[in-house]
Amino acid sequence: WLKQFSHPPPASPPLSSSLPSLLINMPFVKFENIAREWRFKWSTDDDNASLMKAQSALEDVLADISSLEGASSVQRVVCGGCQDFKVITKLSEKAFKEWEAKSFEPEAAFLEAVKKIPGITQVETQTYTLEEVKMNKKDIKKAQEKKDKEAAEKKDEKPAEDPAKKLKKVIKEGGKRGVEIEGAADMGGLQFFCTSVDEPEGNLDLLKESVAAMNAKSDPTEEERKGGSGHIGKMVFSAGIEQLAIVAYVPEDKREALSCQEWLQKVVSMFPGGKVVDGAADISTGVIPTDSDKGVFPLKIRESLILEANNFLRKLGLFPEDDGDDDDEMVFGDDDFPSM
Repeated sequence: WLKQFSHPPPASPPLSSSLPSLLINMPFVKFENIAREWRFKWSTDDDNASLMKAQSALEDVLADISSLEGASSVQRVVCGGCQDFKVITKLSEKAFKEWEAKSFEPEAAFLEAVKKIPGITQVETQTYTLEEVKMNKKDIKKAQEKKDKEAAEKKDEKPAEDPAKKLKKVIKEGGKRGVEIEGAADMGGLQFFCTSVDEPEGNLDLLKESVAAMNAKSDPTEEERKGGSGHIGKMVFSAGIEQLAIVAYVPEDKREALSCQEWLQKVVSMFPGGKVVDGAADISTGVIPTDSDKGVFPLKIRESLILEANNFLRKLGLFPEDDGDDDDEMVFGDDDFPSM
C-alpha cells in the first residue's frame, strides 16, 4: 500500500477535515481516493493470543466496511517483525466524506473492542490519500524511452574542463593574440583595435584574463613572444552560449581622447539586455545576454558589434575612415589570425 498526500485543484470541493494540513498547496500530486487506517500493536505473548483476537474483532465488522458505498478496497496488513496490525479502507473522495459524516461507523466499536484485548497497544487512526500508480505497458515504454534519451544526452555532454587548464588556454590564446594585434596595428598605424577570441567562451572573468595576457609586456628572452599590445586600445569580444562577453581597454595616454566606459556603453546598448558590468577608466566590462525570442545570439551579433565599436572610434577621429569598400573594413576575428 502507498501513502500520498496532496490537495486537489482549487475548483474541487473542500477536502475531508480528516486530512492533515500538509495537503495544502500541493497540487502536483493528484488523487481521487482517500483511505482510513485503523492500526495498533499486538503481542506475541500467550502464543499470539492478541493477534488471533484482533482478527476475530475485524471479522465482526468486515461485512459492514466491505459494504460501504464507494469502498473500492479493504486491506489488512500484519507484520510479524514489528507486530503491526492495520486495516485500510479505501473509498472515492465523495464516498469518504459521506462516511466521515457518519463518524466512520463502525470504527468506534472496532477500536473499543481491540483496546480491551490484553496485549494490544498503541491504538491509532490515520487518514491519507491512496492511489494505484502502477504504469501500464504503454506508459512504461514511454518512461523508459525518456530515461534512455536523458541518459544519452548526459553522456554526450561535454565534461567540465579543469579550471587551471582552461585558464592556461585562455592566457596562451590572449598572449598570441597580443603579438598579432601589435603587428597588425603597427602596419596600419592604428591606436585602437577590435577583435574576438574563442577560449573564454563568453565568460567575462576569463575574457579579462585574455586581455591582460594581450597587454602583458613581451619578454625578449622568450623563444615565443607573447602579449606586447598594452599600448594599443582595444575592444575584445567572446561568444558563449548564454552571453556575449565584451572587454574594452584604453591605455592611460589615450584616455583624454576616449572614455572607455562610453565606448563600451555604446556597443552594449545596441541589443536588449546589454549592460556595462564594470565601468572604469582603463578597463570596462559588459555583456549582452542571449535572447532567442528576439533573435539575439552571441555569434550572430558579434561581427556587427565590432563594426559598431569601430564606427564609434571613427566619429572621434581615432580610427581610419571607411572608404566604402567593405573588404577594406578593419574587422579582425579569429579567421584573421591563422596562427591561432
